[in-house]
Amino acid sequence: MMKRIHSGGEFEAKIGYCRAVVAGGFVHVAGTVGQGDDVVSQCRHALEVIGKALEDAGASFADAVRVTYMLPDRAEFEPCWPILSEAFGANPPAATMIECGLIDPKYRIEIEVTAVLPG
Repeated sequence: MMKRIHSGGEFEAKIGYCRAVVAGGFVHVAGTVGQGDDVVSQCRHALEVIGKALEDAGASFADAVRVTYMLPDRAEFEPCWPILSEAFGANPPAATMIECGLIDPKYRIEIEVTAVLPG
């Protein structure tokens, strides 16, 4: 059984993907950028969108097993650490940070999450 979760983001229809796919006992959340004027506000917003996708799938940040952070400037990663630590709390997933170009220069962080379905 597979379930596709859409968030209505502008790139979903343009590119042809959905926010998350539930399959094989896992929730695969697509790389998610957030709105805002700086990396911190974009990080917070991206986590809100990801949290909603996880909730729609029947999971939460506590179920995350893998997270990938992508930033065009690795120096902007450290200001996000407190927000990320708060989101994942006592259940930190395996993590990777990659410095790379994103789909639009206005985006400062993209976050991708894989979670296991509870139960």
